[in-house]
Amino acid sequence: MSLRRTYLDRGIGETRAVVTLDGRPERLLIRRDDDEPRLQLGARLIARVASVEPALATAFLDLGGGFEAILAFKPDGRPVRGAAIEVEIRGEPRRGKLAQARMIGAGQGEPRLLTPAPDLSADLETFAPGAPVEGREARQAADDAESEALEVLHPLPGGGLIAVEPTRALTAVDVDLSERKGSDAKRVTRQANLEAIATAARVLRLKGLGGIVVLDLVGRGHDGNALMAAARAAFGPDNPGVSIGPVGRFGTMELSLPRRTRPLLERLCREDGALSDRTLAQRLIRRLEAEAAVDAGGRFVAVCAPEVARAAAPLITLLAAKIGARFAVTEDAARPRERLDVGPVR
Repeated sequence: MSLRRTYLDRGIGETRAVVTLDGRPERLLIRRDDDEPRLQLGARLIARVASVEPALATAFLDLGGGFEAILAFKPDGRPVRGAAIEVEIRGEPRRGKLAQARMIGAGQGEPRLLTPAPDLSADLETFAPGAPVEGREARQAADDAESEALEVLHPLPGGGLIAVEPTRALTAVDVDLSERKGSDAKRVTRQANLEAIATAARVLRLKGLGGIVVLDLVGRGHDGNALMAAARAAFGPDNPGVSIGPVGRFGTMELSLPRRTRPLLERLCREDGALSDRTLAQRLIRRLEAEAAVDAGGRFVAVCAPEVARAAAPLITLLAAKIGARFAVTEDAARPRERLDVGPVR
C-alpha cells in the first residue's frame, strides 16, 4: 500500500508544498509572493473574448492587467467576440504558451479576478488528507524535492535508472538497466520496466511535466498487458485526462498526460537551464535563516554574485523584519552565480 505524506514550508518570499510517496518526493508546488494570481491553477475570473479562431476551435481571452489565456471550445459552444464570460484557469502558462481556461458561463463587467486559486494547504489536502508537517522537517523535504526535480537521472529500486528529458515536442524517458543484476535476463528486464513506469510517473509529477511522454523500455518481447496495467496504476493519480498507448514495435510506450501546473524547471531555471537569480536568492535567504536559527544572537555575512544580490534585495528586507538586521549581503563580481557563502562575522 502506498503511503503519502504532505509538508508545507512557509519561507520568506515563497511557500513550498511537498507530497511524498513512500518517502520519495512526488510533487513540489511553489508559490512566490510576486506570482500573478490571475494565472494560477483554479483561479476564477471574468474574461473578455478578444478573438475567436473557428478553424482551431480556440478563443483568445483578455484576463485584464495585460494577461491572456486560451479557451478551447466545442462547435456548439463557440463564444462571441467581445463577450464577457466567467472562466477557471485549468492549465498554468508555460514558456511560450498561454494559460488554458475552462468556460463556466456568461459573465458581466470588465475582466477581473473573482476568486483566487486555492492556497497550497488546500492543494495538499486533495493529495493526502490531514494537516501537513511544517517547520524544519518541511524545509528539508522541500529542499530534497527541489534537488531531485532538477536531476535528469533517477535511480530505480533494485538497480538501473531512468533519464527524464523534456523537449519542445515531448518528454523522453529512457530506461537503462545499468548494473541491475539477475540470472534470468527476461525477468530482470521485465521487473526493470515495471519499476521504470512507477518511477517515471512519480518523477513526472514531481517535475510538473505533461503532454506527450515516450518511454523507451529495455529488452524485447514485452508483456504488453502487464506493462499496460502497471501504467494505468502508476498514472492513475494524474486522471482525468490520461491516455496510454500500447507498447509499440520499437519497444516504446506513449502516453498523453494533462498539463496543469507550470513545469518546475521553468519555475526554478532560466531558459538556458541554469538556476534563475530568484531561485538562488531564495536559497541565500534560507541559508541566512538557518544560520540565524542556530545562533540566535550571532551576526552573519553572505557573499554572492551581484545579480543574485539584486534578486535578493526585497527578500532581505523581509528577512530583517523577521530576525533583525544582524546580517549583511556582500556582492562579489568575480564569484560564480551558484556559489553562495554564508558565515559569521569575524
